[in-house]
Amino acid sequence: MPSSDFQTVLYTKNQGVAKITLNRPKVVNAYNVQMRDELFQILESIKDDDEILAVILSGNGAKGFCSGADLTEFQSNPSSIVSREARWQRDIWGLWMSIPKPFVVALHGFVIGSGLEMSYLCDLRLASKGTTFSMPETRLGMIPAAGGTQTIPRETNLSYSMDFLISGESFSENEALKLGVIHQIYEKSNLLPAAEKFAQFFASLNPEAIRFVKSNMRDSFEKSPSESLELENLSVRKFFLQNRKA
Repeated sequence: MPSSDFQTVLYTKNQGVAKITLNRPKVVNAYNVQMRDELFQILESIKDDDEILAVILSGNGAKGFCSGADLTEFQSNPSSIVSREARWQRDIWGLWMSIPKPFVVALHGFVIGSGLEMSYLCDLRLASKGTTFSMPETRLGMIPAAGGTQTIPRETNLSYSMDFLISGESFSENEALKLGVIHQIYEKSNLLPAAEKFAQFFASLNPEAIRFVKSNMRDSFEKSPSESLELENLSVRKFFLQNRKA
C-alpha cells in the first residue's frame, strides 16, 4: 500500500514504524470524505500488519496539522446533516481506537476541530512552538463529532475540557502543555525527529505487552471506547435532526 495509492494521505512504513501524513496542505489538511476513506484503508492495514509496531501521524505543509472538517463539503450539500451522515458511513474513529499499537502524533501550526480530536486518538501528542489549538464547533452552530466529547475529557482535566470544548476559544502550545492536551513541546525542526525517536523506542518494546496495557487501559473506563463513540454519534444525529427541523 504505497503512498501513490492515495491523494489526501501519504503512507509509508520502515523498520516497524508506519508514517501517516495528512496531505491536503493547500487547505491546511482539512478532513473530507476522501481523506476519511483513505485513512480508513490505511488504519485497516496497520491493524492487520504484524510488521507495524508503532505509528507516527503528522500533517504536510507549513500552515498546520489539520484545520478541521472541510467546510466546503458542508456548503455544497443541502444541509450540514447530509455532510455528517456521509462521515458516519464508516466508523473510522472506532477502528482507530481498536488498534492496540502505539500512535505518536506530531502537531504544528493550526490544530483545529477534528484535527485536535484525531490527536486524542493517539497515545503521545507532541507539538512544535507556535502551535494553536481550538475546538470551534459550538461557535459554528455544531458539536464535535470525531470522538472529542469522549476522548478529550478522559485524558484532560474535565473542567478544562469543558471550557475549550464549549467556548471554542483558541489556546497556545504552552497552555496546551499545562492543560495536558499535549505531552511535550519542540522546536519545529526537532518535532518529527522527536516523534521518530519515540516511535522507534515503542517499536523496540514487546508488542504483546503494549497490546495488553493499551487494551486494558481503554477497557477500564466505565464505558468502552466503542460505546462512548456510539453515544456521541447518537447525540450528534439527534442534535442535527433537531436543528434541521427548527
